Amino acid sequence: MSDAGPCSGGERRTRPRTSFWQRGTVQLGGAVLFAIVPPFTIAAAIEPLLLRLPLFAVSLFSSLIAIAFGRWLFRGLVGFPGIRASYYVLPVFSSTFAAAVAILFMARLDYSRPLLLASFVLALIWFYTVYFKLQRGPRMAIAVVPNGATDSLFAIDSIAWRPLAAPALPAGCATVAADFDHDHAPEWERFLAECALGGITVVHYRQLRESLTGRVQVDRLSENVFGSLLPDPTYLGIKSVADRFVAIALLLPLAPVFALVALAVRLDSRGPVFFRQQRVGYRGESFQVWKFRTMTHRVPVAGEGMRIDAMTLPDDPRITRIGRHLRRLRIDEVPQVLNIALGQMSWIGPRPEAAVLAEWYEAEIPFYRYRHIVRPGLSGWAQVTQGHVTSVQDVLAKLSYDFFYISRFNFWIDMLIVVRTIKTMLTGHGSR
Repeated sequence: MSDAGPCSGGERRTRPRTSFWQRGTVQLGGAVLFAIVPPFTIAAAIEPLLLRLPLFAVSLFSSLIAIAFGRWLFRGLVGFPGIRASYYVLPVFSSTFAAAVAILFMARLDYSRPLLLASFVLALIWFYTVYFKLQRGPRMAIAVVPNGATDSLFAIDSIAWRPLAAPALPAGCATVAADFDHDHAPEWERFLAECALGGITVVHYRQLRESLTGRVQVDRLSENVFGSLLPDPTYLGIKSVADRFVAIALLLPLAPVFALVALAVRLDSRGPVFFRQQRVGYRGESFQVWKFRTMTHRVPVAGEGMRIDAMTLPDDPRITRIGRHLRRLRIDEVPQVLNIALGQMSWIGPRPEAAVLAEWYEAEIPFYRYRHIVRPGLSGWAQVTQGHVTSVQDVLAKLSYDFFYISRFNFWIDMLIVVRTIKTMLTGHGSR
């Protein structure tokens, strides 16, 4: 009896080989050989006494940990949609080396700044080289079972799609997409089962499309990867504690920033320093958000005008001179650290919507309130992916990003949003 299955199309195929530059041993081992060995070897050759000093071992160990943790963190980040790997090399490894220095400083351990700096620079060069090599490679090929609603995948041009005319896996494909909700013919069912048994990744087309676009369909509620509408309660609790701890720790260091910005706002235009507004937060509870005032002060309007007044328009004439700069750099959001310290907000999550707008959207979209299943955040997936929205027409698109974040609610997407937020602050993308 032949050992070939329908997945192989009559002959056994092995999974496509991982490219040289994709291998973890190559990436991490090369980083050690390129970013650790040369500077420490040269330093020891110039001054052999260094080998006897604790700071040499401390610096060596710290560099190793910073590079290893950076590579681990980076690997988790680049698994999300729309990621150009080279964009995140600098912020990721800057963060890990900065964390290493901070820990050494707080622990009062002696270390060599030149050695750490040399390892950091060489690590950047190495990982930029690795990911530029990867970007020059061919597009990922995915086989598609041509039944059900899988045609919607073909509009995504970042993938080399391979529509299947028969239940046989083409060469070079390590992933098969299918519509699991479709009633497939027996030969296609056997094909998908054989692929899974042969180590081929078989995915539902909808989850694949969401992962590639960073959005979910908003014509209905979308479950998370565990098949539930409730986010992971363990991570929800850990994140809440961490959010409040960091916010409380930052209140004192941020005091000079509060004072300087408050003075600038007061000198720039008449009115209060802070802008306060009722927003809808975690599980639909209302709370008062704090921001630095960036618009000219006026008496709040009533009735239908409240909706328009709550929106920020393109090139809004109400924005003050200093307010435009505060918005571009997101400094106007700094007072929300108080909301985070009180447990009303998180650092990362869907942006809290003004109560008057939330009521409007809920009347139009029955499942709009589901976005309140997690705490609202200072920054979020919709903000760093889509940018600022001002019209009702944009709300569904914004929801598609918010629901994607909720369905993927975990440490990795939060870290990716942090990195993208830093990029947004530097470029001003999405600010109004």
